[in-house]
Amino acid sequence: MISLANKRYSPIGVDIGSSSIKFVQMSRDRNTVVHAARWDLHGHDADGDAVQESDVVLDALSKGLDSRRFYGRDAVVCLGAGNLFVQNIRLANSPDVDLAGAVRQEAQGKLPFPVDEAELRYLEAADVRHGDSMRREIILMACHRQRLESFLKPIFEVGLRPIAVDTEPNALLRSYTAQFRRSHDQDCCSMLVNIGASETLVVIARGESPLFVKYLDLGGGLMDEAVARGLDMDLPAAAMLRLHNGDRRRDQQDPEMIATIQQALRPVYDRICSELSLCVRYYGVTFRQQPLSRVIISGGEASEELVEWLGHRLGLPCQLGDPFRGLKDSGETRRRSQWSIATGLALREES
Repeated sequence: MISLANKRYSPIGVDIGSSSIKFVQMSRDRNTVVHAARWDLHGHDADGDAVQESDVVLDALSKGLDSRRFYGRDAVVCLGAGNLFVQNIRLANSPDVDLAGAVRQEAQGKLPFPVDEAELRYLEAADVRHGDSMRREIILMACHRQRLESFLKPIFEVGLRPIAVDTEPNALLRSYTAQFRRSHDQDCCSMLVNIGASETLVVIARGESPLFVKYLDLGGGLMDEAVARGLDMDLPAAAMLRLHNGDRRRDQQDPEMIATIQQALRPVYDRICSELSLCVRYYGVTFRQQPLSRVIISGGEASEELVEWLGHRLGLPCQLGDPFRGLKDSGETRRRSQWSIATGLALREES
């Protein structure tokens, strides 16, 4: 049965976020979404006592897997902002340079932990002008080995077999390239923005090639705090109000409540827009390639209202990401943009 499952289905993409865990499994040809499940992370037990993070993740993994009939136990997981150090660096552009060695040497002075205790990976971006010379822009990604072991512990304990440990930037880019498969899309420069509960991930890429990666300390938590202040509510009630209002169809939403929530959220939206504008400026000054063609907004905090607002303020075409675009699925999944990372993990081909 295990062998049959491995032949007919993809590994389970497991996206462990700060507020929920999302699972996506696809058919072997990656054309059909077989299962998609989400389980929220609760940091307190029934008596209101705090629970250790590893126990919270373990419980959510177990219940989330039991909520659907997933096939097999192969999984692709990924490291996010809490476990991943990300920074663009520049190295000499010479065929004689040992790139892996040069990246490791450059990382020694930048990592917040000893390089000997790190798992290092890097992506080659593009050649950039640095003064009078050309340098190679590199996206450095690193994880402390002890943090990696702690991250994998509950995954092993629920019986999953992680066949690959990916990164959120790679998964987001893979999800995007699956949504836009035309030859024209391979020449487009796009900014991918995944807004989660705690952080916002920004990836600028040309086709399938990443050029820039950055995490912003902005997310749904700040939005909930803003609504709580604006409406003079406690935080859990504000979070619930914002969630339920966003899940309703537009013709079923209360226009007065929408206006009140949007007014409260405006300072957070302004901060997101300012940070994204800085990313656009860095791209334009550093790479001097073709202008950005579009901005794709995804993640659990993505919404049509935010897409419209950012498009107006950034002066760029913005659209809501749909990782299930062009795929067969049950159509029952809500807020489809929140599945971008998990779908990107399930789309990863086994090496």
